[in-house]
Amino acid sequence: MTYDLVIGARRAIVDGAERSCDLGIRDGQIAAIVEYGTLDLAIELGTDVVLLPGLVDTHVHVNEPGRTEWEGFATATRAAAAGGVTTIVDMPLNSIPPTVDVAALEAKQAAARDQAYVDVGFWGGAVPGNVASLKPLHDAGVFGFKCFLLHSGVDEFPPLDAAGVEAAMRELATFDGLLIVHAEDASTIDHAPVPDGRSYAAFLASRPPEAEDRAIARVIELARTTGCRVHILHLSSASALPMIAAARANGVRITAETCPHYLTFAAEEIPDGATQYKCCPPIRTAANREALWQGLAEGTIDGIGSDHSPCPPAMKRLDTGDFGAAWGGIASLQLGLPAIWTGARARGFALADVVRWLAVRPAEVAGFRRKGRIALGYDADLCAFGVEESLVVEAARLLHKHPITPYDGRRLAGRVQRTWLRGMEISESDERPHGRFLARGDA
Repeated sequence: MTYDLVIGARRAIVDGAERSCDLGIRDGQIAAIVEYGTLDLAIELGTDVVLLPGLVDTHVHVNEPGRTEWEGFATATRAAAAGGVTTIVDMPLNSIPPTVDVAALEAKQAAARDQAYVDVGFWGGAVPGNVASLKPLHDAGVFGFKCFLLHSGVDEFPPLDAAGVEAAMRELATFDGLLIVHAEDASTIDHAPVPDGRSYAAFLASRPPEAEDRAIARVIELARTTGCRVHILHLSSASALPMIAAARANGVRITAETCPHYLTFAAEEIPDGATQYKCCPPIRTAANREALWQGLAEGTIDGIGSDHSPCPPAMKRLDTGDFGAAWGGIASLQLGLPAIWTGARARGFALADVVRWLAVRPAEVAGFRRKGRIALGYDADLCAFGVEESLVVEAARLLHKHPITPYDGRRLAGRVQRTWLRGMEISESDERPHGRFLARGDA
């Protein structure tokens, strides 16, 4: 049997465990996984390099078309590949038009065509008045539908009220669609202190954990009533974990994700005026951070998505440090793997755990059938990760559009050395993108 590429790995994460193996790749897929040293090798990885499946980041704001000055497909997917991410799913908002009907999806695909260095799927949006567009978007291949329960930050993607959420869930339940939710309660935040000025403590008080907890409780009840599948995005409030676990035990079809920044940073460490840390929901306390790690360990939190949401530098208000005025979004698409490995290793987790959180479970929740694992028949999306190396983040050298990130200057464990998409190595010098559009049911 012949192969297009053979990789020999003394260390690889296969079937949830580390082992040595040779991989035979043919026609872009993994065709053989055999004992190390069995095949004639084209590439042999070193002893301090672990071969991982390409990561799957299902929470990326690319913003093109319409706000390409914030981020675009070429820069976002180059950054993804440099971070070992071989599949992204693009969020429906911040682009203009937002992905709330089939015409908007086609506009986004037209903008992304011939620019993607990794494979790209798309979420649709659930907004007031578009219930009739949900099934056509589903049939067009979106992986699910995002909604907000409060102002999204952009006027063209308005939130759903309680009746709107229920109507969307009832419609999605008819074809087993997935609703992914930015779960913060608008009324709770309306009654919280207004964020103003440079104080991070004041900003944190303006987005209390109760806002998340109340919103998640409402989503759980509606999911119980309608039978709709739901997914909680960017969970930052660890106090919501018991209700998520209880709901799942009682048959509610609910999953949840958190983000690298909630697992890395702590409110006590964020200086006043450091608006590069602003995100919504906010980064909470160190104790809350440790409870989120425990939620991952217990499986209540399924996986991790970057929530990569960059903007032009002026919108972060670094000059004034005003948390009330700054855009809330963190750029970290390229850094998720070393950031999570840094925290996981310090807490006694294995690299197989990291792969589960960053590849296996995100792929499963979104519905990918050939992504997120080193397994026969899966796409040969791979990442060579130097586990014993380290890097000091230099924002100016990252590949996303604007050199702003709270990770700037931070030392992280591990370094992505090489990335392959369907058996083709991606390098920073590549001028020909090979990423494909992915559709639900086909990927």
